[in-house]
Formats: sequence, structure tokens, C-alpha cells
Amino acid sequence: MKDTFYDYICQLQDTITSKLEEVDGKAKFQEDLWKRPEGGGGRTRVIANGAVFEKGGVNISAVHGALPKSMQQYFGVTDADFFACGLSLVIHPKSPMVSTVHANWRYFEMYDLTGNIVDQWFGGGQDLTPYYLFEEDATHFHSVCKKACDAHHPDFYMKYKKRCDEYFWNAHRNEARGVGGLFFDYCKETESMKMQDWYNFVAEVGNSFLEAYIPIVLKRKELPFSQEQKDWQEVRRGRYVEFNLVHDKGTLFGLRTNGRIESILMSLPPHVQWRYDHHPKKGSEEEKLIRVLEKPREWV
Repeated sequence: MKDTFYDYICQLQDTITSKLEEVDGKAKFQEDLWKRPEGGGGRTRVIANGAVFEKGGVNISAVHGALPKSMQQYFGVTDADFFACGLSLVIHPKSPMVSTVHANWRYFEMYDLTGNIVDQWFGGGQDLTPYYLFEEDATHFHSVCKKACDAHHPDFYMKYKKRCDEYFWNAHRNEARGVGGLFFDYCKETESMKMQDWYNFVAEVGNSFLEAYIPIVLKRKELPFSQEQKDWQEVRRGRYVEFNLVHDKGTLFGLRTNGRIESILMSLPPHVQWRYDHHPKKGSEEEKLIRVLEKPREWV
């Protein structure tokens, strides 16, 4: 399974980066191959200063070795070895009219000291973070997510949409990071869902990513915007940074397993503002977004 999934994310990385370069029309991804001293490595691809995308990363990694003590405590195990691979992406567009997007699809195995698999699971999801709320964009994104889920189980969309709303919640701000999408983790084998079934589901979601995001980019990338609107985008990006550094489990896992710091933090946007006690004007488009982020909405 680990070889099958690793081959899949290698192909998916190529597909996604090729399409993003085509949409941008100016910038190309820079590729870095890296190795982790304890075992494994990855392929980081970053795009910057494009016509459409201000900064973005589409990274794959496959790391293995002894599970660090800090992660043993987290998983509630003693000495164990692990393998983890996944694709993680974050795209920060130049225009505040185009949403930031994040996605991740991953697979994990844990072994006893004789090399037998004692646990394995899939995780992942994709979510949208707008700066100005176009309701039809949120509906489109969620509709594609629902279609991918419905192909595998009628309850998956509502279940993983709810988990996404709960997970991407900036508790210290009491607001959502964005308008959500899907989030699933610890997807393990059961009588009704074998590991191959989970693989098929995760691949379906991964394959749906471009259909969910690219139409939104194409629809909004030429819209005019002011410096004031750009400033608002950078203030909201600050909230994005806060979530990734305070709450995100993927960032925590990468740091605790001696992951490549440049790849872990590629999710951070290039230009950000933190304004003291900043609040949007009443009745403004900016306040409209905040109202939606305070209480997750059903989009489809």
C-alpha cells in the first residue's frame, strides 16, 4: 500500500503543478529534492511571483525510521518505527479576489520492532480560504467535494465537512480559517472499508482537487482590486499563519520528526499584516466574510 500511494502522489504532484503553471502563464515551479538524515526525503516544488500566484508550494515526502519520543507520547505507544508519506499543498494567489487553497493527502504505517505493521491509516482533505466571499465559489468547491465523497459513501461528505469546520477553527480568535471543505484522519480498515477502499476514496478526493479550485481562479483572477483590499488580504493571511503555527497537526508532526523546515513552512504567505485590534467596517464586504467565518455554513 505504501508503494502504491507513494506512486500516486508522485503522479498527482506532476498533474497539479503542470496545471497551476498553465493557469499562471508566467512563473514556473522551482524543485528541490531533499533527504532526511534519519530516513526518507521528499520533492518540494515552489512557485513565486507569478502573474496569478504570489506564492505556492506542492510538496511530496516519504519519511521513515524510529518514531521520536515526542510522537510516541502523542500516539500513546512505546518504541516503534514508522513510515509516512503524503502530498501537501498551499496556494496563495496575488489577487485578494481569489481564494487561498490548502490540500493534503497522506498515508501512515507504524511497525513493531520486528517490522510487522501494527497500525496504518489514511488522512487528508482540502479546504478553501477566501478573502472576499463569493458564495457561488464556496458552493462550487463544496459541490465537488461532495461528489467525490458520494462516490464512496453517502455519509462521508457531511461527516468530513463537519470535521473540517471543527479542525480549521482558530480557537483563540473564535472563527474559522476559511469556508471549509473536507478533513479526514485515522481512516483505518473496518469490515465495510478495507485499506484498498480507503485508498480509492483518498485518490478520488485528490483527483477532484483541480476541478474544485481551478474554475474559481479562472473566474476571479482578472477582477480589479484596490490597495485597501490588498491590505485586507494580508491581514487575513495573518490569521492563516496563526492557525498553521498554533494549531496545525501537520506542522507539529513535521517539526517533531525533523522534517525539512523550508518544506514545512512553505505554507506561510510572503506578505502578511498584523494590525492592532483590527475590525472591518460595519456593513462592508469584509464584515460579510467575518460573519460567515464566525459560524460555519452548509454550502450544498
